[in-house]
Amino acid sequence: MKKFSIAAASFVGLALVLSVALAGENLKSGPQVGDEVPGPFHPLNLTGKSAGEKHCLYCENGNNPVAMIFARELSEPVANLIKKIDAATDEHSDAKMGSFVVFLNDSEDLQKKAKEVADKEKVEKCVLSVDNPAGPKGYKVSKDAEVTVVLYTAHTVKANHAFGKGELDDKGIEKVLADVSKILPKSN
Repeated sequence: MKKFSIAAASFVGLALVLSVALAGENLKSGPQVGDEVPGPFHPLNLTGKSAGEKHCLYCENGNNPVAMIFARELSEPVANLIKKIDAATDEHSDAKMGSFVVFLNDSEDLQKKAKEVADKEKVEKCVLSVDNPAGPKGYKVSKDAEVTVVLYTAHTVKANHAFGKGELDDKGIEKVLADVSKILPKSN
């Protein structure tokens, strides 16, 4: 009987570990692959040519390839992601790639920190902005997602990555960067 209890406890423990490990992979947030991006919205731009204004970054980028990031906080991994997406945007400027981050947190402290990170890391191509915590209407950004990355071109989603609290790491950032090729024009 004791062996059965130990085996049962071990099985339950393993099931819990696996469910936690798979949770991030099953988290759905934002428009999914194959979906059309829901459309215009007007976050307050913190950087870029429309800094200090509510401006539609979806509209500005048109049919071009775009990396759109929704983040709830400005953590070190989010800052690393921004820096690397900014570099990818610059690297693919010939394809007119655009990128922007929408912080779903309109606190003044976050706005100040975001501007400081943009200055310190010399983020020039990726526009940082803020919007309400629920995210733009129709975008279905999960409240459980700390970071949602949507890569799209011609308003159609080609890749989506959602990360729960504390899940974004270097490996996740590399997966996102690897998928940038999915939004770029095919070379002959």
